[in-house]
Amino acid sequence: MAEKRDYYEVLGVSKSATDDEIKKAYRKLAKKYHPDVNPGNQEAEAKFKEAGEAYAILSDKEKRSQYDQFGHAAFDQTAGGYGGHGGAGGFGFDVGDIFESFFGGGFGGRSSRRGGPQRGADLKYTLELTFEEAAFGTEKEITLNKSVSCDACEGTGSKSKSSVKCSACGGTGQVNVRQNTPFGQFMNVRTCDRCGGTGKVISDPCNVCQGRGTVRKSVKLKVKIPAGIDNGQAVSMAGQGEPGSHGGPAGNLLVSVRVKPHGILEREGYDVFLDKKISIIQATLGDVVLIDTIDGKVELTIPGGTQNGAMFKMRGKGIQKLQSSARGDQYVRVTVEVPKKISEKQKDLLRSFDEIGGGTLESVKRAEENGESTGKRSIFGKKK
Repeated sequence: MAEKRDYYEVLGVSKSATDDEIKKAYRKLAKKYHPDVNPGNQEAEAKFKEAGEAYAILSDKEKRSQYDQFGHAAFDQTAGGYGGHGGAGGFGFDVGDIFESFFGGGFGGRSSRRGGPQRGADLKYTLELTFEEAAFGTEKEITLNKSVSCDACEGTGSKSKSSVKCSACGGTGQVNVRQNTPFGQFMNVRTCDRCGGTGKVISDPCNVCQGRGTVRKSVKLKVKIPAGIDNGQAVSMAGQGEPGSHGGPAGNLLVSVRVKPHGILEREGYDVFLDKKISIIQATLGDVVLIDTIDGKVELTIPGGTQNGAMFKMRGKGIQKLQSSARGDQYVRVTVEVPKKISEKQKDLLRSFDEIGGGTLESVKRAEENGESTGKRSIFGKKK
């Protein structure tokens, strides 16, 4: 088996050639050695395939990088390379497809019918929700402008709701066109211009839609928002996008949600977080406080001796998980507030509290009323 030539040599370019230079070099060789230009010439056919193989590698940045590093071994099947699938040389491409992309329709009858059923385009809509609406789910009515089937002609585009076979293509949607090139005449199969590839023409266009079969209209739709949806997520409504053409299905409507901030509650995934301020008395003695949740006010027990920054978990008080009845949790972080201004009497009570070693304020009051003193050193540095 003959050894493969260097791909740069095949195209006649240097290793520093730009993408545009590589493309031009291949185009020149493709014109020169195309089988339709050289019928029955096996040598020309071989060179055409060789040029196509070289172009497929050097026009791809990743493959070109691998080729520059490892040479042909990078794409040798036996060496675990890329080979083995597709068109010429096992490199996953068809040189005819490449040639067609350059010359618009190709030679020798290569064409594809473009007038067949086409799916309609998808539409996008952004919907604003409150924090609670996203948490519990809701149903919203939205209004959008979109193309809909023309009522006057029932989407046919015709006053009489009928069409006739295209005389230009005989109903096939394609026509054969002789194309003059520097290499001679070639037969090129193209989509029929008269019927747009549908094979049918309308002789009496609808006055309302001018034969298009669709009109722009303001449409109201109801959107069901599932519980637990988060900011930036979307709901897909099948078939509510733009209508398809030539009998193709309609596209989808993608409703993306934007969730407004709550104010005091913050969401992370399915969990909810809240900062709660408590007094130094509540932190010291303990208390039962009311906490804001998405379900309303809920009681939370603060144990005595709670430190600043302590976090409490309220199980199941978070957001419902999508497509599930389970819920996340709510976390409450407490901040102990130290009063900035207190009276002289309050200062005396705190000093007494300090002297008796951290007893409750009630015991401090009783000690003061009874004239008792513990004799312990105060954090203020004095004895009473």
